Amino acid sequence: MLVTVWASWYVGSSRRWRRKWGFWLFLCSNLMWSLWGVWAHAYGLIVLQLFLAVTNVRGLLKCEPDAAL
Repeated sequence: MLVTVWASWYVGSSRRWRRKWGFWLFLCSNLMWSLWGVWAHAYGLIVLQLFLAVTNVRGLLKCEPDAAL
């Protein structure tokens, strides 16, 4: 859960490198939640994490460069 919070903090950053790290942290979080879901036989959680991982990959690909302030 802490990795998820950390990722959301980074994704909300104005710096491009932090946003990219945030998406990578989200993917790490998706993996950890999925592993816990396998252990707990929580198959709905695993499916949810797969869909969230797809949206995180999309965000990683669409991470725009720093805007001029």
